[in-house]
Amino acid sequence: LGFLAGVLGVLVFHQGMVGLLHLLGAVPNPPFQMRPVPPLGVPQIVSACFWGGVWGVAAAAIVAARPGWPPVLVGLAIGAVACVLVGFTLVAGVRGQPLMGAMDPARWWRSVLINGSFGLGVGLALWGARRAGRI
Repeated sequence: LGFLAGVLGVLVFHQGMVGLLHLLGAVPNPPFQMRPVPPLGVPQIVSACFWGGVWGVAAAAIVAARPGWPPVLVGLAIGAVACVLVGFTLVAGVRGQPLMGAMDPARWWRSVLINGSFGLGVGLALWGARRAGRI
């Protein structure tokens, strides 16, 4: 369930925000990129959906372990904080990019908006799952 929430969070919320920011001229690439990414050469959107699913599993585990915590806030924290920090440290290091977004405020606010939107989507999906008695 968490994996599905993460994939849906990427497809609807993450890519929706990328599309909006692209229309506004704030990011150069449109959503749903099919460009192959290393190391497996899968399309970028497939890679994003996979990793979104992994983050969704983590969010679902937290929501299940902490029934008093609101799923939407858990999702927002996962997206806007955890995903951003991992992206600007571990992922940037592996890709040979500047750490911490080179402390560029534009990179930070775009990342927080895009990943925070993803987290909102995950949180809403998990909230619905909790209301339906699935979590």
